[in-house]
Amino acid sequence: MLDVAIAYNRYGFLGNEFLTWLWYTLENHSAQLAEIDADLSALEIGNRMVLENRRNEGLETITIKGDDAGLEEGLLALKKGAMVTEMNLLYRSGDNTWQFNLKGESLNISSLKTPETAGTETKEDIEGAVLEKIFLYEKVILFVEGAFRYFVGLRISENWDKKMINQMRQWINKTS
Repeated sequence: MLDVAIAYNRYGFLGNEFLTWLWYTLENHSAQLAEIDADLSALEIGNRMVLENRRNEGLETITIKGDDAGLEEGLLALKKGAMVTEMNLLYRSGDNTWQFNLKGESLNISSLKTPETAGTETKEDIEGAVLEKIFLYEKVILFVEGAFRYFVGLRISENWDKKMINQMRQWINKTS
């Protein structure tokens, strides 16, 4: 069995590949995400994305922020060999919206904002409110787990090298 630190260093790129693939999928095959989560009505890139390009002599970091920020710089960075390392996402299910940041390195979810919940008026309402909050947090966690599981299945398939890499390269070169 691999030591945790060795495995982390050896496979750390997978999360960044996942986020890069997720961006590609959102732009080109968003209906595919409904296979992962039947409750998903939309998944959108939010107001922040971080890309990194590791070169022989250093690290170049590109951060795109803002509600109306275009992603052209990100596509240019992808063309130069960068990978998405962090992404802000809006997950929509029915009339509800969750917003969160997802780091590629660890698949860590941060800054999670869940839909509004009903207030508590009595002590008896507290247990229901806690359970509702847990459900709302779990919804995003299960989506990320399902999407990553789907990605890993695709990543280890023959389809990845034969088809997916070329499709992603065409997208990057076509749009930048």
